[in-house]
Amino acid sequence: MKKINQFINGKEHLSKSSRFGDIFNPAKGEKIGEVSFANKDDVQLAIDSARAAFPSWAQTPPLTRSRILFKFKELILRDMDKLALELTNEHGKILSDSTGSVTRGMEVVEFACGIPHLLKGEFSENVGSAIDSWSIRQPLGISVGISPFNFPAMVPMWMFVISIACGNCFILKPSEKDPSVPMMLAELLKEAGLPDGVFNVINGDKEAVDLLITDPHIESVSFVGSTPVAEYIYHTSSKHNKRVQSLGGAKNHMVVMPDADLDQVIDGLIGAGYGSAGERCMALSVAVAVGDVGDRLIEKLTPRVQSLKVGPGTDPEVEMGPLISKVHLQKVQSYVDKGVSEGADLLVDGRSIALQGYEDGYFIGGCLFDNVKQDMTIYKEEIFGPVLSVVRQQSFDDALNLINDHEFGNGTTIYTRDGDTARSFTNQCKIGMVGVNVPIPVPMAFHSFGGWKRSLFGDHAMHGMDGVRFFTKLKTITSRWPTGIRKGAEFIIPTMK
Repeated sequence: MKKINQFINGKEHLSKSSRFGDIFNPAKGEKIGEVSFANKDDVQLAIDSARAAFPSWAQTPPLTRSRILFKFKELILRDMDKLALELTNEHGKILSDSTGSVTRGMEVVEFACGIPHLLKGEFSENVGSAIDSWSIRQPLGISVGISPFNFPAMVPMWMFVISIACGNCFILKPSEKDPSVPMMLAELLKEAGLPDGVFNVINGDKEAVDLLITDPHIESVSFVGSTPVAEYIYHTSSKHNKRVQSLGGAKNHMVVMPDADLDQVIDGLIGAGYGSAGERCMALSVAVAVGDVGDRLIEKLTPRVQSLKVGPGTDPEVEMGPLISKVHLQKVQSYVDKGVSEGADLLVDGRSIALQGYEDGYFIGGCLFDNVKQDMTIYKEEIFGPVLSVVRQQSFDDALNLINDHEFGNGTTIYTRDGDTARSFTNQCKIGMVGVNVPIPVPMAFHSFGGWKRSLFGDHAMHGMDGVRFFTKLKTITSRWPTGIRKGAEFIIPTMK
């Protein structure tokens, strides 16, 4: 039975807290460990450690920081199989998906290795007579990241990698449901040569979060999770004068036009709708069938959902693993119940799935609804499970308005062979991340990840150049040397002559 503690000042810290959380293997439904919930003293120790490390780390040349990140990348590659297996054991997603998510996090490391170039400012010579002006970007101080259970490697790396590359110190509060991988990443950073105190991990719950987001020494807060919590994090952190990027929920639509390649559509819906058991903020949960394509779509889609291979994530033949917890399984099942009671047509029902040897696991099969309406609960709310809803619309404009009217604006995609339709969609949809014949339009590390509307609170998206801007302060210098100084006081706002 493993015991997960805190990681503070470059080493494991044994908390004196009496509070613990249970860690489960979701495929078996059995407890495999405990995680210590940090108390006030633990949080304060992490903050003090980061404060002590910050002055030296902020003055460390960006090239030196970059070399540590290069080493960190090497170590991730070395331990990729270990990281993926630990992720699967605690989260449940299949091993190939776990490996892919670690790889997507590592891509942010690769981007951040170029930080000497990314931090270059701008220079203007002779903005006035013998006067030069230039801008530089400098670190904020101490950053906090609060990451979700569904991506315990990728999302933390979206946050802390850019932050420490920019010269900040970082405190990560990962999900208490699967805390082992973040602790492994902390050890790899230590092995890569990161100075003690620059990166710390605080495990816990809302008590630790509230201490972190209200402490006066924390300069920025990054969050990924549900919209109600994202809004709470945003308002509370902003109230305490912190810079905030807070990513919330989603209801991602795929628009299927009558001219779409239906084989590509079905492959996209199966992978993006049911991959990771739907526990992705970029999962496709709504297929919008336009015109007469609906019947053809259902005819091809239904048998594919029925034939999904469900089982433990460690089985290489499995396509979809369990949900994260028993509580979440019950929540997803209740959404399916609600869809039936509100009148949607349940074509594939995964609620009764039973797996020999895994009877206590948190499994649900793929679920498929047809004729879902805009006022139904399963359409309006984020289910975060393998439940796909098909909504039928008469025209492209109807489909576009449907998407734009939804409260979430995280991701969307359109499948069509028509360039004019695709351009109109990408131009007019009110969504932050858009795909054309691409099922999951997650931007690469050198672009930025973020939604619109109630899917993101704050002015900055994650990673890419938006990440660099978020984790730095802009300073502009205007300089003139003694030769040629104008004589006498001037009582007007400076103008350049």
